[in-house]
Amino acid sequence: MVRARLPGSNEGASVAMDLAGAVLVDGVFTDSFPVDDRGLMYGDGVFRTLRIVDSNPLWWDEHLAKLTEDCARLALPAPDSAVWNADLAKIVPRPSGGILKLLVTRGSGRRGYCPPDVPQIRRLMRYDVTLNSPMKTPVGDVQLRVCSLRLGWQPRLAGIKHLNRLENVLARAEWSDPDIHEGLLLDHSEQVISGVMSNLFIWRQNQLLTPRLDRCGVAGVARARLLRLASAHGFDVKETELNLQSVLEADEVMLTNSVWGLRRVARLETRVWSEPLVSSRLAAMLDA
Repeated sequence: MVRARLPGSNEGASVAMDLAGAVLVDGVFTDSFPVDDRGLMYGDGVFRTLRIVDSNPLWWDEHLAKLTEDCARLALPAPDSAVWNADLAKIVPRPSGGILKLLVTRGSGRRGYCPPDVPQIRRLMRYDVTLNSPMKTPVGDVQLRVCSLRLGWQPRLAGIKHLNRLENVLARAEWSDPDIHEGLLLDHSEQVISGVMSNLFIWRQNQLLTPRLDRCGVAGVARARLLRLASAHGFDVKETELNLQSVLEADEVMLTNSVWGLRRVARLETRVWSEPLVSSRLAAMLDA
């Protein structure tokens, strides 16, 4: 661990930096985290991940709104946006680009699952400076595989980006081929839900379709943004049940993620989509 001053940061501001990036816990630069934190012990918390471009967080208000919504569903008091803005000003140097993570836990607590009556929430902000896109492929060059892991149903948690992401970890461990960029996740009823780290859209018969996420899966900010913008621009948009055959028979398949934006799928297993149809227009709409 080396303590260094971030380039472009406020004069006199000392931050903890290593290969893992800079970390704030409750607004203080640190390289440690309490071992009795319920986020660490039980996955008792929520998080968001987003892009920083030219020192500015993309879709910032939408991410804070979704974080607040997810906190409310877990009965967690959400930090005020002014608190996050203050943390952001501390941790992101100018000029800079990278990946920002926001995390809220129920804070420290006694042993056992029973949550404290009055949680003392803990917030964490981590910033990783990067000069390259996390997905080092051009638009239209994404290859997808079907994961063998099947997601379980838990409607109480459906849509929430909570800290227990073990299903995603196990699914991502299924492949090491660098030519495969993402895995497709189905639930135990064989309905398509999402990618391991993305949401799925298909274009079929002049409709933009995406899986329902009322039983499992994560409802991402990029997904919500595309649903809203596509509908406003006159697309016929629908959240529905999709099986694997529906995806394979689609005219076009796309993935969304707050770090990637929108990516067109060129191949799923042996199925190939050679030409884009609406993905370029939707990607521009999402990023506008």
